[in-house]
Amino acid sequence: MSDTESSESGAHEHHEHHHDVEGPGYATPQAAIEEAERETVAYVPSLYVGTDVDAPDFLSVVDVNPDSDTYTEVIDRVEMPNKGDELHHFGWNACSSSCHVEGLERRHLVVPGQRSSRLHIIDTKDRENPEIVKVIEPEEVYEYDLSAPHTVHCIPDGEILISMLGNEDGDLPGGFLELNDDFEIEGRWDPPGEIEMNYDFWYQPRHNVMVSSEWAAPKTYYPGFDLEDVEAGKYGHKLHFWDWERGQLQQTVDLGEEGMIPLEVRFLHSPEAAHGYVGAALSSNIFHFYEREKEWFAEKVIDIEPREHEDWDMPVPGLITDLLVSMDDRYLFFSNWLHGDVRMYDVSDPSNPRLADQLWAGGLYGPRHPTGEDDRPVVAGPQMLQLSIDGERLYWTTSLFSTWDNQFYPEEGEKGSVMLKADVNPRKGTMTLDEDFLVDFGEMPNGPARAHEIRWPDGDCTSDVWQ
Repeated sequence: MSDTESSESGAHEHHEHHHDVEGPGYATPQAAIEEAERETVAYVPSLYVGTDVDAPDFLSVVDVNPDSDTYTEVIDRVEMPNKGDELHHFGWNACSSSCHVEGLERRHLVVPGQRSSRLHIIDTKDRENPEIVKVIEPEEVYEYDLSAPHTVHCIPDGEILISMLGNEDGDLPGGFLELNDDFEIEGRWDPPGEIEMNYDFWYQPRHNVMVSSEWAAPKTYYPGFDLEDVEAGKYGHKLHFWDWERGQLQQTVDLGEEGMIPLEVRFLHSPEAAHGYVGAALSSNIFHFYEREKEWFAEKVIDIEPREHEDWDMPVPGLITDLLVSMDDRYLFFSNWLHGDVRMYDVSDPSNPRLADQLWAGGLYGPRHPTGEDDRPVVAGPQMLQLSIDGERLYWTTSLFSTWDNQFYPEEGEKGSVMLKADVNPRKGTMTLDEDFLVDFGEMPNGPARAHEIRWPDGDCTSDVWQ
């Protein structure tokens, strides 16, 4: 049986089993596509760390409703209570993995500070005017010998799992922190020391598996990127496959030199699928991972060739910093932050991705004014991506990490980030840059800000998981 056939069958059975239960999210990925309304607001962590602005980071509420008078504007800002958090990745308290849990709402955002290790809980009951309702201070996190929170995933039954990239001192090893549905620290999810490095993760309950990737110790990447750290073996190149129910490491796959710094990791959305992708940032390769006879494998399926540049002493890698899979599992999108392009691949055959389309905006090789010469310049490359649930609108921001921004794109801290959008035609497999859409984070009241990950109130292609 093909994955497509098993996917349709599995999704149908799941829908039939839980059709009368009122929980968050959608019963199946197909239900999400058919039932979700168009996104009207986007939540975007925005930060001043590494800029000349002496103010706390904030969560932006961006108007993405084209029928609104404030379309493409930041209509509300939720300021953090402290300075220097470096807001980075964030997630929901509940997603479609909990669609069987009656009474649970996808309502609260868990917004960590990457540098501070502080966890902010934000209530979005009023979608356009969210508010902070709780803060977990760093000292509470350090009690579990963990720091530097990164990926936040809701997990079934209302708990929340967060990947932590370092120990209390910012060294290795990292691990995982679990919160309960009252946003209290439940404890460590994993036995300490199972892995050294940590970064992103995704789980697939029907296969009882979680996969995690590797960046480095916070003390290594906090100051900025140094090639000598790579040569000294301080950056990761492995994928880890876990027993999801027991929280125990089952298998590690070493991606080698072609898999240096594997960052974002995504399974296909079908709960029956045993296929996924990870982007190796420094090597600029996409790996396809898959299960065969209870063993996990990874193979390089896309290779982005480095390019010569007059200002560089070495060929410039694409630096794949984010990727996502469309809700229908047909397309893979990823960004080359240094080159300045976004790519769209047809992954109908997961082992053999086919380039469908590519567009350029900023970066070292793309147009500096992609939305028109009268618009402000785009001073960095495409970075964090988010796709509408129906697969027809792709959005992205341009900030990676404050010290890395200042190293590779110093103007990002001076002029602020932008958020751009492409219109996607899933039927033809094409993207077109929307030249009328540009959110300017350089125009914030306290000064230019960086902008990072993007989330929709009703779920999205980088946070929803199905049981």
